[in-house]
Order: sequence, then structure tokens, then C-alpha cells
Amino acid sequence: MNALDRLITLLSKLPGIGKKSAGRIAYHILDSSPVLAQTLAKELSGLHQAIRRCSVCGGFTETDPCAVCSDPARDKSLICVVECAQDMRIIEEGREFSGVYHVLGGLIAPLEGISPANLSIDKLISRIGGVKELIFALNPTVEGDTTALYLQKTFKNYPVLITRLASGMPVGGNIEYIDKLTLSRSFRGRVKI
Repeated sequence: MNALDRLITLLSKLPGIGKKSAGRIAYHILDSSPVLAQTLAKELSGLHQAIRRCSVCGGFTETDPCAVCSDPARDKSLICVVECAQDMRIIEEGREFSGVYHVLGGLIAPLEGISPANLSIDKLISRIGGVKELIFALNPTVEGDTTALYLQKTFKNYPVLITRLASGMPVGGNIEYIDKLTLSRSFRGRVKI
């Protein structure tokens, strides 16, 4: 196996990148200036030294605590609970949420050996003082629903409002292509206009 094949194999191990996409990326790097490959290699090699987990929310950051947790303008009484740091970034890009976050580090998935003990639930419990609302921004999957139900039971005796992001038909969606579960949730979550 030559260097190009090894690179393609490594790239194809990344999420969402198959063998064909990995090949396109590898050939693009080869066709580009060597500076691109050197810069990419430098950034990748220093990534784990530069980026760490925020000691408060568990998101990725270069400074601890992260910019969101240390921002005095953020509403610390609202905690948005997400599965992973990438979800936090996506919500931030929407610029709708003004509270803070808590990254669970996964979802409960017994078949994959992931139990509540594997998630940062204890850390979330330690942050609950002064919190008015926990917003579960978890994917509407079996694992997401299981985790949300577990968290709901965990916090039922705390004086905190527990909510979950709405789910249903996406904007621009077509009923013809919506699955039954999404359509069912759309009807249950309908709003007055």
C-alpha cells in the first residue's frame, strides 16, 4: 500500500466520508500546493494540544472556560443539553439561543454499551442550582428519546422546567416524503396560527 492509498484509507475512517470522497480529497490535496498539505498536517498534529474540553459545559475550546460559559451576557438560568460539542456549535450558528450549554458526551444506547454512567449527567446535576429551564436538544431517535426520558426522570424532583426542542416537518419539507414518526410528531406539536 502506497502513501496515497494509506491517506485514502485514513480519510475514509472519518464520519460521512466514504472511499470515493476520501479519494477526491486525497487527490485534491495532491493537486494543490504542498503548502496546503503542510498547513493541514500542522493543524491536525496540534489539534489535541490546542483544543480541550470546557470544564463547565464540556464543549471544545482553546480557553477554559469556553467563550459561551464565560460570557456575562449569557443567561445562566437556561441550559441547553446536547449530545455532542458539534450540536452546540450548530445551535450557536442559529443565533437563537442566549443561554448556556451542557454536552452529555453521547446518548444512552444499551446495545452499544453506553449507559447513563458513561455520560456527564452527574456534572449536569451539579450545575442545576439557579437553573430555571433545561432544554433537551437531543436527536429524535430511540437513543435521544431514551436519554431525554432518563433525564426527565432524573430531574423530576428539581424545581426546574424541562423542555425539549420541537420536532416535526422541516421548513420546505414535502408531506409525501415525511416518515410516519415525523408526521405523527408534527401533528402532536402543531401550533396555532
